[in-house]
Amino acid sequence: MTEAAIAIQESNRAAAEMWGSGGKHYNEVSFAICDALAHAAGRLCPRPGEAVLDVATGTGWSARNAALFGAKVSAVDISPTLIDAARTLSRAVDPPIDFKVGEAENLPFPDRRFDKVISTFGVMFAADHEAAARELARVTRPGGRLSLANWVPDGAVAEFFGVLAEFTDAPPPSPSPLDWGRPDYLESLLGKDFELTFERGINHAYHDSEDAIWQWYLRGFGPLKAVHDRLDAQGRKALKEAVDAYHRHYRVDAGLCVKREYLITVGKRR
Repeated sequence: MTEAAIAIQESNRAAAEMWGSGGKHYNEVSFAICDALAHAAGRLCPRPGEAVLDVATGTGWSARNAALFGAKVSAVDISPTLIDAARTLSRAVDPPIDFKVGEAENLPFPDRRFDKVISTFGVMFAADHEAAARELARVTRPGGRLSLANWVPDGAVAEFFGVLAEFTDAPPPSPSPLDWGRPDYLESLLGKDFELTFERGINHAYHDSEDAIWQWYLRGFGPLKAVHDRLDAQGRKALKEAVDAYHRHYRVDAGLCVKREYLITVGKRR
């Protein structure tokens, strides 16, 4: 039996396939939000020798950020394809990172295993928010630190997902992943286990043109790829026109500067 078959529930297989559909190109997605990833790692304050967990690591960007500080990092993701890419991209990292296929709702680690836990635009997409929140608390030692970066529900990413929603009949997830960008919602999820503080930020991403960012999304971003692949030729043309129109508002003299609002949540384990 494969690592993925052991680690991923049947109900999460479709999500794993979607997020992994870009393979190593998902690392380009992480590059475009690397300022926000650095913000979250800075608030995590990893130190040499500390045990750190990166939940929903993607291609391992935030895991590598933590390892730069000398932390002993473990990282999990729902997608075996992304974990394979993360392992390849992280071969030169010292200390080495322990990558595993795993679900945010059922982390493959014992209680109180980690000094610090991070998730950057990852755990927010778990299907079961309450289970994911319980797992974040379970694996964090008392006095340990949590750092989350999540997109907010009233910002540019919400608008972008709204564009994609016009091209699919699938009902929106409830509760929304973007609820993780609301302090009141996070207090209800995590407040009993963590003392929480919040800090807003803006990601700045730079692209050459509307077509360049379209190709970037189409290579690496599973949610857009999933919508695109289900459409006929006419629908794909309309989708590209809608995405181009969305990005046209971010034109600057040098190309595009896309600004996306996010929330950093810092928690101290009670």
